[in-house]
Amino acid sequence: METTTKKQQLLKIIYEKLEQAYEDTLEDVIELLDIRKTEDLEDMQAFEDAKNEHRIPWEQVQKELGLWLTRSNLQVKRLNN
Repeated sequence: METTTKKQQLLKIIYEKLEQAYEDTLEDVIELLDIRKTEDLEDMQAFEDAKNEHRIPWEQVQKELGLWLTRSNLQVKRLNN
């Protein structure tokens, strides 16, 4: 429930800022979100591939996944500032 509330707060802040943004800025935001979604899908596929690849230790995959999750959390924290 706390995550939902936090997300709602973030969306409210984003919406307020988007209301004041220029049209080209809005287009940039859409492009960035699309890029981020594509990168996330590629990362998830790479982790799945690595998990199934016996030449890469699963511990290394978990470490990489931890770094990816940390990066994602940093993105959310930047939105709050």
